[in-house]
Amino acid sequence: MTYQEVIEELYDLEDQEKVIFKARKFGIISKNSLGVYHKDLKELAKNIGKNSELGIQLFDSGIYEARILCSKIFHPKDLNENLMEKWVRTFENWEICDSFCMGVFAKSNLALTKILEWSTREEEFQKRAAFAIMAAYCMADKTSDNLLFQQFFPMIIDASNDDRFYVKKAVNWALRNIGKRNIDLRQDAIKVANKMIQLEHKSAIWIAKNALKELQKESVRSSDYPRNIYRTP
Repeated sequence: MTYQEVIEELYDLEDQEKVIFKARKFGIISKNSLGVYHKDLKELAKNIGKNSELGIQLFDSGIYEARILCSKIFHPKDLNENLMEKWVRTFENWEICDSFCMGVFAKSNLALTKILEWSTREEEFQKRAAFAIMAAYCMADKTSDNLLFQQFFPMIIDASNDDRFYVKKAVNWALRNIGKRNIDLRQDAIKVANKMIQLEHKSAIWIAKNALKELQKESVRSSDYPRNIYRTP
């Protein structure tokens, strides 16, 4: 599909009532939104296939859903730091932040660099991006050993005093996903959570208790990565 064909398709799907509904129900406030749901964008992305050049054009259109679509068709191997910096500075809500972090950033060779760099950013959705990448990277990287993920714990502890809703939710998400990587990291994450409770900071306590509630369940699912160690025949 050409750029113009995709734009026309997006306008055909426009529904401004959905813009209002998403804002009210999910807190998704966005500029220049057409009100196209993810399931429709996912289907459109499937029809397009991976196309990084088209993805850049769609992002530069300024249409909110075109930018979400970019996150679905852009190939992570084509990512560079200039693009990441340009895009992260435009993130205006959790939906577009997470779409890029999960769909593109966490799958790129720059994931670890940006986790480290963005984890101390002041802007809410730029800081959230660091921990959204971290959470997604736990599933994207299937081979690294535990030491890599243990190095995320100090960043999680440092960010646990951030009371902003969309930051603390992402910090919590990252802690839970590290813990769900394998049985040893689960025990490590539980120890970190208990340490955070002792900080006696409201957001740190919320992050920790929410993580413990999931990680201490007998039924918690484990990815068993790396599987050559944690899932033997």
